[in-house]
Amino acid sequence: MLKSKAQNKFKFKVSNSKINVCSFGICALSLFWILCFVIGNFAFCQDTDLEFTLDVSANTIPLPKIFKPGIDLSGRGFHRDASWPQGLAAREAIDAWQKDIGFSGIYRLQYDLWEINELAKDQELQGKLLGNYEAVVKNITDAGGIVILDIFGTPAGLGKVLDKKTVPVDLNAFKELVKGYIRTLSCDKKYNIWYEVWSAPDSDDFFLGREQEYLNLYRAVAEAVKELEAETKIFIPIGGPAVSWWFKNLDGNSIATPERSLLYELMKFCCQNKLPLNFITWHAYSTDPKADKETTIYNKPTVDLIRNWLSYFNFETHLPLIVDEWNYDREANVLPERYERSYICASYIPARLKSMYEAGIDYQIFYSLEDFQNNKEGVVRNVGIFWFDLKESDYKGGPKSVYNAFRMFTNLGKEMFTLPKFEDEFVHIIATKTEDSFAILIDNYIDPEIVRNYLSRNIASLNDKERKALLKLMGTDKFAKIISRKLDPSKVRVSKKPKSLLKKAQELNEQAIKFMEENRNLKLGIKNLKDNYLYQRYTIDSACSQSCEFIPAEEKEVTISDLYQETVILKPYSLNLIILKKKLPQPEIKAPETKETAVSKPESAQSENIESQSKEIKPTQPEITNPETGNTAVSPEESVQSKDTESQNKIKE
Repeated sequence: MLKSKAQNKFKFKVSNSKINVCSFGICALSLFWILCFVIGNFAFCQDTDLEFTLDVSANTIPLPKIFKPGIDLSGRGFHRDASWPQGLAAREAIDAWQKDIGFSGIYRLQYDLWEINELAKDQELQGKLLGNYEAVVKNITDAGGIVILDIFGTPAGLGKVLDKKTVPVDLNAFKELVKGYIRTLSCDKKYNIWYEVWSAPDSDDFFLGREQEYLNLYRAVAEAVKELEAETKIFIPIGGPAVSWWFKNLDGNSIATPERSLLYELMKFCCQNKLPLNFITWHAYSTDPKADKETTIYNKPTVDLIRNWLSYFNFETHLPLIVDEWNYDREANVLPERYERSYICASYIPARLKSMYEAGIDYQIFYSLEDFQNNKEGVVRNVGIFWFDLKESDYKGGPKSVYNAFRMFTNLGKEMFTLPKFEDEFVHIIATKTEDSFAILIDNYIDPEIVRNYLSRNIASLNDKERKALLKLMGTDKFAKIISRKLDPSKVRVSKKPKSLLKKAQELNEQAIKFMEENRNLKLGIKNLKDNYLYQRYTIDSACSQSCEFIPAEEKEVTISDLYQETVILKPYSLNLIILKKKLPQPEIKAPETKETAVSKPESAQSENIESQSKEIKPTQPEITNPETGNTAVSPEESVQSKDTESQNKIKE
């Protein structure tokens, strides 16, 4: 400090011209160092924007079931073949899924009672229709999968009006009808089916009735299940209510009053009437990957609240919670992000699934396998992972790029790493392993409605007055100005907590705008790894806009001594799967013996060879262990020898 003062004191004695020269020199030098620092750090940040190091010796857990591909097999809404379920995707799409992905997960099938009953006068055609339903169920069961069979559609003559969405007038007749189908599928054929009562009963598009009428409808199916279980001693799972969001009821409702939800009422109704309730379902369409992490008015997450309800009504708290309809959705039936830009939807899938896992959801079912168009209802929705063209008489269709996202999930290992924790608003990582490989799935998804979704997730944390004030503000021009930082939230008449949410929304908006246009660079490290590996990287991004082959974008052999590093460029709305598979050592190929070598063998070696043959010394056989008994099985040759020896001993005796 003293030295500094002396220098300053000295400078004041220098002439003005020298002061100007020195000042210019110092400023220029300072600017040079500042530019070097900024540019250097900028380059460094661009190269190591993100960093993730995986220790392959770290602990793992079995890969959660939420990451297993599951899908609603619906599609089209119309088929020229009347024996094929009209709301089911085409055979070609189902066959492609079964071939590439398989049916070992959980799948949803819409069982349309109206459609089945319409063919009652043509027994042969009705039998083919039921046979086609059953064939799909059988394929899933044989593969070890689960079928959620959604029972809906009141048959003509049983409803209040001639409409499949109406409530049955004669619930006993409806119960007996459903009981017959359940008996065949679950009791006689023993397929692995979970029965769901109706779909989206809170929407007039799917159910015309009141809340109590839905509960009575559920009771009719539940009593049929109870009677069959008592008769056959076979467990038959039943659940619901498959509402359009977990807090919804038939009058709408909001997250501010969750106890008014149909889900809550169904639990209470089943408890009071001693009815089975074996799983809970609801739908959740959104662009928000964190949609399942909503905060409730009790300052606890959605899943925790639902499990508290289950406990209160004397149900097992670990009952499966299933989001059995979800997709990338911006409240429109047709979206470019689900077709010509379906790579966006593809990048959304792992981000959403990771959030579901962290929220505590047990199972998920993506909606749907195929697009909808040219149906009686006039509904056109491009929600499918397969597109199709009905103008052609033969099948014309195929997978969108979002299909490859599900194929990536089938390549994950059976064990998942839980560490290290990786926190980023837009990039998410799932790291897994098998005995001889590692698979790392990386997505870069930016929510285009991040502001609205962030506020929606957290609005229940506000009190009633704060919620009303924030909602009112969101309906004015001021809101857009606040988010774009043209207006300071502190100048708006809302309390401290809403202002805090608005400031966070500003930050998220700026980050989203930035990363929608910029690549992220991930410095990926894998340590405690040794050997030769085949490195493969599969990618879905804007270069694969509508559809592309499922082949590696990059492939190479790498030799790893301890730490492997790779820089992965993450484009906006991209998905990368990195697989490291251990290369097996090449077997040694012995050179064939020459004629001279064979002749020069000593006679003693020949005699030893003859002697060894006479003793029938066999090469050691690998032990084969029976997984059921744990005993070591003998080779077929040893078995034959022991039997011959026993026979000879018996003859001697």
